[in-house]
Amino acid sequence: MGAKEKPKLAMYWGAACGGCEISVLNIQENILTVDEVFDIAFFPCIADFKVKDLESYPDGYIDLCLFNGAIRNSENEEMAHLLRKKSKVLVAYGSCAYEGCIPALSNLTTKEATFEKVYINNPSIDNPDKTFPQEITEVEEGELTLPHFYNTVKSLDQVVDVDYYLPGCPPEPPQIWAVLQVVVGALLEGQPLPPAGAVIGAGTTAVCDECDREKKEKLIDRFYRPYEILPDPDQCLLEQGLICMGIATRGGCGALCPSVGMGCRGCYGPLEGVDDQGGKMLSAVASVINAGDETMDEDELEHVIQEAIDTIPDPAGTFYRFSMAHSILRRVKNGKGDS
Repeated sequence: MGAKEKPKLAMYWGAACGGCEISVLNIQENILTVDEVFDIAFFPCIADFKVKDLESYPDGYIDLCLFNGAIRNSENEEMAHLLRKKSKVLVAYGSCAYEGCIPALSNLTTKEATFEKVYINNPSIDNPDKTFPQEITEVEEGELTLPHFYNTVKSLDQVVDVDYYLPGCPPEPPQIWAVLQVVVGALLEGQPLPPAGAVIGAGTTAVCDECDREKKEKLIDRFYRPYEILPDPDQCLLEQGLICMGIATRGGCGALCPSVGMGCRGCYGPLEGVDDQGGKMLSAVASVINAGDETMDEDELEHVIQEAIDTIPDPAGTFYRFSMAHSILRRVKNGKGDS
C-alpha cells in the first residue's frame, strides 16, 4: 500500500437477511469518517462490484473485510474462500457469520424437507408439477447454473480462518465503530491488533449485568409466551416466567431487549469460556424450576417437572436460535453429512 493510498474495505453477505449491511449506516456521521479513511474495494450491496473485480485483486489487497451471513450453499463458501484469500483481516460480522443464527435452525431438518416446505407445502405457492430448482438447466443460450444447496448451514469459521468476531443481529453502532477504530488504528497508527480469534466490540460479562431490572431468587412454576402476560416493568423477566437468554449471553448491547420488556434472544452469543450457549441456558432453566417437593415419589416429581418444561415453546429454536451451527449439537442426525 503506497503512502497516499487509503486502506481497502470490503463487505459481503452469505446467507443473511440484509440487516447487517443496513447496520453499517447506523454509525451515523461516523460513516463520513469511514469514507474519508477507507477506499471501498468490494461492497456489492451498495455499488456495482463484480466477482471478477475481486478476483483481479492481489492476495491480501483488502485490509478489512466484514463478512456477514452464514454458509448455506456452495456460492457462499466459494466467496468466503475468495475473500479470505484477498483480505488481511477477515471479521465474522453479525450472528449469522459468527454462529449460523436463524439460517442454521434449518439444521434441525434436512435440505429435502426444506425444499418440500418452501416449494410444495407452502400456502403461497402453486406448484402442481412439484418442480424444484435445478443446479443445471440447459437453455437455448447455454447452460444456467445455481449454487449447490448444502444439507448443513455452517458458520464462517467452519469453512475459513476468521481473525475476529463481531456479534449481534445486527451489531449495534458502538460495536461497529469500535471494530473500525481498532483496524484503522492498526493500519494508520501502528497500534496492535487484538489477539487472533477475539470477539471484539462486545462485553465480557452477561447481558444480565447490563440489565437494570430487579433480580431476586429465581423460582419459576411455568413459562409464558410474551403475549400471555403483562410483565412487571421493573422485575427480572426470567423470574416472571418469560424466557430471557440474558443469563447465558455475552453483554455489550446495553440489554436493549430486556429494557423494553422483551426477553434477550441471545444474539451476542455465549459468554467467554462457554462452548454451548443453549446448553448453558438449559442448565440455568433446570436450576430455577419450582416444581414438586420432597414428599413426591420420583415418577410424580418427573411428571410435574415435565409439565413445567412443556410450557417452553420450541426449546431448540428458543435456546439455539442464534447458535445452532456453533453448538455441540450442530445439526440433527440424518446420515447425510454436510453436503
